[in-house]
Amino acid sequence: MSIELKPVSIDNWYDCTKLHVKQEQISVFPAPIVYWIAESKYVDDFELRRVYSGALLVGFIVFCKSPDEDGNHWIPALMIDQNHQGNGYAKAAMKKLIHLMKQNGCKKLMIGHRPDNFIAGNLYESLGFQRASEDIIDGEIIRFLQLN
Repeated sequence: MSIELKPVSIDNWYDCTKLHVKQEQISVFPAPIVYWIAESKYVDDFELRRVYSGALLVGFIVFCKSPDEDGNHWIPALMIDQNHQGNGYAKAAMKKLIHLMKQNGCKKLMIGHRPDNFIAGNLYESLGFQRASEDIIDGEIIRFLQLN
């Protein structure tokens, strides 16, 4: 599967706002894409990417360009549109992002998900992400992937 992560810009941001999760997923992915676009204007470190399969926009991903004070790079959001879920796009996008982060010197990737988002938990585990602790922090299970 060929996946590309393309930057979000003034010319294409609106297309991203048309991406949506399924109605039953709103509790596990409550923030719409427009929220992440707005927040990126105030959080200098957020990098936004459109997820493409060929010419088809299938999803959206947010990651941090720089490490936090503990040396961790975070992935605040990954979303595949409701019409394209179940086709392996999320896994392919994550693999592409992991490769990109390795190339940029990232040592440790962090991601969180709601405890009842079993699909996300299984996806992250399949990519090698481990639970950081048994605790639920700010309503999320936190996972990490050691890259070095």
